[in-house]
Amino acid sequence: MTARSLIIDTDTASDDAVALLLAVMEPSVEIAAVTVVAGNVPLDLAVRNAIVTLDICGAPNVPVHVGSSRPLQRPLETAQMVHGQDGMGGASLPKPSRPASAGEAVQVLLDLAADRPGHHTLVTLGPLTNIAHALAEDPSLLGKFRRTFLMAGSPDGIGNMNVAGEYNVWADPEAAAVVLATTGPKTMVGWNISRQYAVVSAEEDLQLRALGALGCFVSDINVDVLKFCNESSGLAGYDLPDPVTMAVALDEQIITEATEEVMVVGLDEPTRGAVLLDRRNEAPPANCTVVWAVDQAAFKARLFAAVGNCDQVRR
Repeated sequence: MTARSLIIDTDTASDDAVALLLAVMEPSVEIAAVTVVAGNVPLDLAVRNAIVTLDICGAPNVPVHVGSSRPLQRPLETAQMVHGQDGMGGASLPKPSRPASAGEAVQVLLDLAADRPGHHTLVTLGPLTNIAHALAEDPSLLGKFRRTFLMAGSPDGIGNMNVAGEYNVWADPEAAAVVLATTGPKTMVGWNISRQYAVVSAEEDLQLRALGALGCFVSDINVDVLKFCNESSGLAGYDLPDPVTMAVALDEQIITEATEEVMVVGLDEPTRGAVLLDRRNEAPPANCTVVWAVDQAAFKARLFAAVGNCDQVRR
């Protein structure tokens, strides 16, 4: 069976790292490229975290390309208050085995899509700056992917940066507006899905650690996220927005409820970073599939299987 091909755009911090782990451990896919954008952490740290994670997961040959260091129109405002100064909860990690790959991220996105239209699936885990820059060069870009899966927004209106704004959209709302307004099949997995279906409890965290080195890696890099969730989000554990998005991209069958929607991005306070549903009769055609529910047990099973299945590590 021909492997599916993923391109992963990431601002690599702790939950992005777990999402990369899920992708590496899925035998039915190959990762064509990882493109990196500033967001959770500054660009140099995001690149370092991507390479280190791939090394730890046994995928040192996956190319990692450097992308945008700041949003389209705004200064970079990181989420280090969530993920720690290094983005990885201060965990003791090895140094990266290699520098970033040759080729700038935006050009890599354009080239891969043009070379094999309809072949790759794009999964975005951070601010959408790289994608917006690529769309400025080729407005038909998203139509050249099989589908784009976006960890973006919180369409139920509950934010983590302000009253309704989710970080990835809040960090570069102008980029998100460009992406959502562009034609091409898109699926949004918002922070609402992570809050409801992807929270790792204290008991589950201990179970992950018991599975060995990869389980300890997942637990250790999320210690700051756990603190933030307890103090700010009010969750009973740490949530994994990027991994649940990756799980949907790997197996859309875990979606249990989704609708086709017209999504509009809030650019200024108090709605900066909000994704707003336009359900008027005179609204334009839908521009995104919005996921409202997933099979929580299936997501957790995938997470535990990936962490525990060290024999599947790619060398």
